[in-house]
Amino acid sequence: MMSGGAGGAIFGPELEAAGERLEFDDVGERQKFDAAGVGLRIKEKLRGLDVSTHIEEAGRVHQTGDGIARVTGLQNAVSGELLEFENGITGIAMNLEKDYIGAVLLGKDSGIHEGDFVVRTGRVAHVPVGDALLGRVVDALGHPLDQKGPVHTTLSQRIERIAHGVLARKPVNTPLLTGIKAIDAIVPIGRGQRQLIIGDRQTGKTALAVDTIINQRDSGVNCVYVAIGQKNSTISGLVSTLGEYGALRYTTVVVAGASDAAPLQYLAPYSGCAIAEYWMERGLDTLIVYDDLSKHAVAYRSLSLLMQRPPGREAYPGDIFYLHSRLLERAGRLSDDFGGGSLTALPIVETLGSDMSAYIPTNVISITDGQIYLETEAFNAGIRPAINPGLSVSRVGGAAQTSAMKSIAAPIRTDLAQYRELAAFSQFSSDLDADTRDRLRHGERIVEALKQPRYKPMSLDDEILVLLAVTRRLMDGIDIDEIADFERGLITWFELWNRPLLDELHSGYAFGGDLEQRMLAQIKRFRDEFEAGRAGGGAIGDDAQ
Repeated sequence: MMSGGAGGAIFGPELEAAGERLEFDDVGERQKFDAAGVGLRIKEKLRGLDVSTHIEEAGRVHQTGDGIARVTGLQNAVSGELLEFENGITGIAMNLEKDYIGAVLLGKDSGIHEGDFVVRTGRVAHVPVGDALLGRVVDALGHPLDQKGPVHTTLSQRIERIAHGVLARKPVNTPLLTGIKAIDAIVPIGRGQRQLIIGDRQTGKTALAVDTIINQRDSGVNCVYVAIGQKNSTISGLVSTLGEYGALRYTTVVVAGASDAAPLQYLAPYSGCAIAEYWMERGLDTLIVYDDLSKHAVAYRSLSLLMQRPPGREAYPGDIFYLHSRLLERAGRLSDDFGGGSLTALPIVETLGSDMSAYIPTNVISITDGQIYLETEAFNAGIRPAINPGLSVSRVGGAAQTSAMKSIAAPIRTDLAQYRELAAFSQFSSDLDADTRDRLRHGERIVEALKQPRYKPMSLDDEILVLLAVTRRLMDGIDIDEIADFERGLITWFELWNRPLLDELHSGYAFGGDLEQRMLAQIKRFRDEFEAGRAGGGAIGDDAQ
């Protein structure tokens, strides 16, 4: 706009440096104008101008409620794409119908109304990953919940990913030690394995998983714990337990609590898996716990029914098997060409009335590489962990055990099976022969030796010591109520007076030469000291000094 006064500038201060100032005489005629300088300045401005165009496809909300929105107008949206609503809430496109798109909302639907604009983002759901998440508690989208400030990472990974193929994997043959005698001996877990923990409520399923995480303290294994549909008080107690035992520093806790929306509970295990995959693909060993997939299946059933997908058995949608198979198949052990990392999965499934033949339990059993079955009767009888050795199995088996543990633990399953059978028949007869009484006595001491307090995982050396003593019948003469004291004393005895034997065992975890015989001789010597100390009230181990 041209100035009317004398000496006024036509193009303003930005062009005064390039062209000389326009001057006017008294009658308003232009005296001088540097057109070349002004043109140069305009060209410079136009050169830096962004002339690219960006077309956004927008639609409108047709219907909303219960965490679901039906959207019209987004003809080119793809499955799994993020959609942004007018109030800033994000959703994920799940149902692609002829006239509508069914989207699940990753937030409250109270601020979304019929007729609101919805815009495609062209992106799929991502979650932050990296070492910055160790020691943090986050939600299903990676937002911090622990009041420790933002997660400082620029790395992210897709929540939904295709599992690595067969050629990218190698056999599972390296043990992942849980520190629980009954598991490491009877149902061993290997790095890269998928081992199901199944049982009724209040049978110690979560305790097993937490013990396993605590036992990874010095193993270099990063852990991810995914809490699905649990009470916030329960999750808070679990986080406190991990912190108390020093396990939180190498663990990420992903939370989708009972009060969270069903879409967040649906996404949580996939988000946790993406976080764990980051470390696996960089050559590290990782452990992930899904607690539990029963609630995950219920959340997905709720979403499917709200989106009017046809229900099937027990009202679950037809793709309920694919829901868990595409999640658990992402676990495995990568070949050296792909970094050599591993992702071990411990999914938890809750049964009702000890029914392992229900829909979700049978689905997950068919996907995993074995299961650890916890029974209510054993738990109520004081057997903790309440593992049923008959129904518990590891399809990796001895390949995930050290040679020493394999040779020692081999007879345990058979001895326990014989004991359970004889114990059932002995209830109907008081006249038992000597062999039957001997088998019952031996089985009782195996059951007692396999008991273990909560949050007290043991080292492999200590497990081998105890199992060697009980399987070689060196505990058969010890009273049942003294087995725990015998076990503690035996471990202390070897730590104090037989450390070279433990070092020799630890060097290869193999029984080479006469190592087993020397260890058995020291166990017998301790047993004699223990029995003498009990009889005379003296201190165990005085003679060894």
